[in-house]
Amino acid sequence: MKTYYEPFMGGGALFFYLAAFNSFERAVLSDYNKELVDCYRVVRDFHDELTKKLRDHMRLDWNTPTYFKEMRSQHPDDLDPIDRAARTIYLNKTCFNGLYRVNKKGNFNVPFGKYGNPLLFQEGNLRACSYALNHYAALTVGDFTVSIDDAGEGDVVYFDPPYVPLNPTSNFASYTADKFGLNDQTRLSIAFKNIVNRGGLAILSNSDTEIVRDLYAGFEIHVVQATRSINSQGDSRGNVGELIVVGRPA
Repeated sequence: MKTYYEPFMGGGALFFYLAAFNSFERAVLSDYNKELVDCYRVVRDFHDELTKKLRDHMRLDWNTPTYFKEMRSQHPDDLDPIDRAARTIYLNKTCFNGLYRVNKKGNFNVPFGKYGNPLLFQEGNLRACSYALNHYAALTVGDFTVSIDDAGEGDVVYFDPPYVPLNPTSNFASYTADKFGLNDQTRLSIAFKNIVNRGGLAILSNSDTEIVRDLYAGFEIHVVQATRSINSQGDSRGNVGELIVVGRPA
């Protein structure tokens, strides 16, 4: 591929996998979550300093509810970029199920995970992530539509948005303080079609629901089983059906 676009970067799993095989010439990575993108920028630009800061956490009694609540209560805007990135990684590794969720005020509100011996970070993995981001990626913050404006022939766009709820009575998940609702899912389907019309390859992951099937009717749809451990109801965890939608240029 020429340029790989991932406008809902999240954990960036697909980007890092493809980068390991030199699968693209360059990448444009984006997310609406500014704290997340800032963390990736620190991983890219200040790997050594971030490693030291994470080690500093581990010299303290860090895997406790008291320390977790102290870190959670800090506001990202009050911290310098390296401290902010270390806090993001710390909370991700010690909170319940690694879930990222904020309230209406934008404050992180996931409870302590109660893990016996969580792995806060792997130095070799962090270094590899830093290399991949330096070598390939431009990082941006904003709505998904902004980062994909230039995507066209020879490019690949992978959309991994907040999923449509399986339960029709559920609220759309609040990954940021601004919810990603049905209107956004509709905007996303239009952006998907525009990519294909411009000669790009578009791929999307979402839940296996009537809403998603209707929005992407006419495109290639694959059903896959994915393991999901994040659910307030224990009997709703496990393998669930998801859709992979593929839009190929003519």
